[in-house]
Amino acid sequence: MAVVAARVVEPLRLRAGKALFARVAGPEGPRNRAAIHETPGPRWFPEGSPIRRVHADSAMFVGGLSALLVQTLHPSAMAAVAAHSGYRGDPWGRLHRTSTFLATTTYGTADSAQSACDRLNAVHARIHGVTDEGVAYRASDPHLLEWVHIAEIASFLRAHQRFATPRLTRSECDQYVAQTARVAEALGVAEPPRSVAGLRERFTAYRAELRATPEALDTTRYLLLRPPLPVPALPFYAALASNAIALLPRWAAQELRLPRCEPAERCAVRPAGRMITGLIRWAMHDPATGDDR
Repeated sequence: MAVVAARVVEPLRLRAGKALFARVAGPEGPRNRAAIHETPGPRWFPEGSPIRRVHADSAMFVGGLSALLVQTLHPSAMAAVAAHSGYRGDPWGRLHRTSTFLATTTYGTADSAQSACDRLNAVHARIHGVTDEGVAYRASDPHLLEWVHIAEIASFLRAHQRFATPRLTRSECDQYVAQTARVAEALGVAEPPRSVAGLRERFTAYRAELRATPEALDTTRYLLLRPPLPVPALPFYAALASNAIALLPRWAAQELRLPRCEPAERCAVRPAGRMITGLIRWAMHDPATGDDR
């Protein structure tokens, strides 16, 4: 019976994993994955290190969406995204590029990681403009780059600690923040935090600059209510989205006018998050190699 069940379930798992990988990594995903993982050479981060564990886990699906929501709260960063990112015209292309960058800097050779950062720096150098309030911005501004960085890693780490098993220890959490600082420096962040305490301090320091502009509210509604997904995928996305909201600091949820209800989160939202991240983890894991796609 177990053998028969395995023969039925395994093809389903393979199809689901392949479909998810294609969505996240794009048509060049298999080729990029081979180049990232199979090219010999020194890496920025060793096998089994906290950054590799965090970025490989399915909790990133929740953490990534939560990071996008948080990042909208800086008016200058939001204005740059709205004017230059093309996230609406080509949302999947943007996801493919972002996932490839994360994979390259986390798992690729040191040379390829630095090249990925150099290419992104060149893109940032061309992006500048003025917000609706008349404030000039540059995507290469170290202050804005740091905001994007700390919003990302705080969200990634929070999601990992909620949904991954095993969670990182306190020491490993500090290691994770310190390792991500290596990438942040390559992108032009002057003094990125290197511990959880430092991350919290920097996050608090930005608080006075953060607010939900009309662009931020519009982007939030787009991300949560109008995702470019087929209808069968929407219930699964709803579980991810509700948990992305639940990860937000309460003040951030209030700024974005997103409802929070602790009893509902505890009894329904978080269990749904554990279920969907578990399903993604199951689909993306290759039992033959022990690797995640």
